[in-house]
Amino acid sequence: MRGLLRVPLLSKLVGKRLATLHVKGRKSGKVYDIPIAYTRHDGQLLVGTNLRPWVKNLRGNVPVEVSMGGSPTPMLADVAEDERSVMELYEIVARDNKQNAAFNGIGYNPDGSPCKADIYQSWQQGGVVIRLTPLA
Repeated sequence: MRGLLRVPLLSKLVGKRLATLHVKGRKSGKVYDIPIAYTRHDGQLLVGTNLRPWVKNLRGNVPVEVSMGGSPTPMLADVAEDERSVMELYEIVARDNKQNAAFNGIGYNPDGSPCKADIYQSWQQGGVVIRLTPLA
């Protein structure tokens, strides 16, 4: 998957909501390439995920780069971890990307809206939403 996301034309075929997040390790300084599924919202990219080890490298408005089928774009990463923010932002992600929601254990109500109980459970189990803001 990571290799496909590096090829400009193929990355568009693989998925219009997939990108590669380039994260520098806080201690090692090593750059990690993380495939992510994102949702565009209010000029930001939102990434809903269960807590992963690499997320700790994004604490405190960290500069990162994101590749979406082309040259890396500099962005600022901020991790929403509190209940209110995760509930609000993960609902936005789940409405936009049902595959991401299913991967993270979020189902849907009969009316098609994301199940708030599932989002809450995801948050309780360490779910976070990463906000990626392009640097001007």
